[in-house]
Amino acid sequence: MWTAGTVYGRIHSHGTTLLMVASYAGHIDCVRELVLQGADINLQRESGTTALFFAAQQGHNDVVRFLFEFGASTEFRTKDGGTALLAASQYGHMQVVETLLKHGANIHDQLYDGATALFLAAQGGYLDVIRLLLSSGARVNQPRQDGTAPLWIASQMGHSEVVRVMLLRGAERDAARNDGTTALLKAANKGYNDVIEELLKFSPTLGILKNGTSALHAAVLSGNIKTVALLLEAGADPALRNKANELPAELTKNERILRLLRASSPGVDCFSRNHLPCSSMRSNSSFIHVL
Repeated sequence: MWTAGTVYGRIHSHGTTLLMVASYAGHIDCVRELVLQGADINLQRESGTTALFFAAQQGHNDVVRFLFEFGASTEFRTKDGGTALLAASQYGHMQVVETLLKHGANIHDQLYDGATALFLAAQGGYLDVIRLLLSSGARVNQPRQDGTAPLWIASQMGHSEVVRVMLLRGAERDAARNDGTTALLKAANKGYNDVIEELLKFSPTLGILKNGTSALHAAVLSGNIKTVALLLEAGADPALRNKANELPAELTKNERILRLLRASSPGVDCFSRNHLPCSSMRSNSSFIHVL
């Protein structure tokens, strides 16, 4: 329900104004008329959103430019810390991001959980927005409060081109989330081989991580044969044990994966029932038979 008052100033019970509705919908003529008749451009909804936020979120660059002509501010935040720049970046609206930056939007805006515009663009895989933000001074390694960096989230989502660009711009290849998970481990778990190939070009850690497991363990557990092959070719060690004292081979019954693991480590028995290295089980024969 809209409260009483002039048509230009009517406010919904949740604080939504007609200007917000028109800005969200991209109706530039309606926006122009409402503003010229005195609508408050910077009025905030109960959630903290403004007309500029809605226009930026929906990618209406003509509305965004018009609102700036009449004094729209980029400083207002939503209850979760959102700004117009963060909203535009999250939804990949490159032209809107460019307009906001030209009008003073803070490239280092963060949600209250620490997510930056670059993080949100990386999550969505918006390469043009990412390039613009990086060229405008965005910090490529700025993490969320849980330690998740833009490279990590791009890897989790399978955005290989984003991963490539970020690595070339100095992203930390082994940056780990607070739980110890790295971008490579997450990509291995998901089976994103294009991402893995990009990460491997920068020689990430292939051994046991702080969380007690490895990318190879994750790949074997997920059952992706090509992922396992990529990691083994890059030098991942199938004889390493995770924090549960498990070898990668103990995490699968997939015969094709087991054959890959055998072939990659002919001098070590990673598959015996007692899980001992082959060197501990030497026979009198002149060779070692790998089961």
